[in-house]
Amino acid sequence: MEFTALTVNIANHVATVTLNRPDVRNAFNETVIAELTGAFRALGDMDEVRAIVLAGNGPAFCAGADLNWMKKMAGYSDDQNRADALTLAQMLHTIWSCPRPVIARIQGDTYAGGMGLVAACDIAVAAEHAHFCLSEARLGLLPATISPYVIRAMGEQAARRYFITAERFDAAEALRLGLLHAVVPAEALDAKVAELTAALVANSPNAVRESKRLVQDIAGRAIDNDLLADTAERIAKIRASEEGREGVKSFLEKRTPSWRPA
Repeated sequence: MEFTALTVNIANHVATVTLNRPDVRNAFNETVIAELTGAFRALGDMDEVRAIVLAGNGPAFCAGADLNWMKKMAGYSDDQNRADALTLAQMLHTIWSCPRPVIARIQGDTYAGGMGLVAACDIAVAAEHAHFCLSEARLGLLPATISPYVIRAMGEQAARRYFITAERFDAAEALRLGLLHAVVPAEALDAKVAELTAALVANSPNAVRESKRLVQDIAGRAIDNDLLADTAERIAKIRASEEGREGVKSFLEKRTPSWRPA
């Protein structure tokens, strides 16, 4: 894969996708959107990849939309605007639905659309100095395409406040709201991400993939007979799977399962 706005590296079953436009605080435009979509689709299909880290180069994780891109959009027709917005929505959904677990490594400030990137990931870890802002209302805009993920991540009540106030808040508040899973000193960020990727790689790739899908499919559903049948079917299917049988067998035999790296 060749990119102009990203770097992608794969080592020890972990792919690291890095936003690489530090001169504009990793703001995204049509190129970034297309490359992120392509990268996550490709990595999601690679059996060797068991986890993906989404990172940013430079002082900011992602400042949202590139100003030059926004200026160009001002001259778009209604159809062009809709099509352009849909590509952003599809990119976020590609990250959210990627069959590999995705960790956001947040080394700096994250604004507007960058919040959508974080919320679309499965796990989010930030340096304690990072700040966050849903800044769209300041510009007369709204966080529409990112809203499905941000509302799920930080909750409806918090979204009500921060969507309309556009207040800046720190990593500790983001952790309290549930947007983040861990906040660490900047010098400990890589170690924390490595700890999490090691945990992911040690687990059954199939179980991790199906567990991610399970949360997405079950969250918010009514607990009724259809749901009971669905969850029973899922556990029955994975018990009979190759990795399911291997996991139970290796546990009983007190040995390392076949999928775990030496």
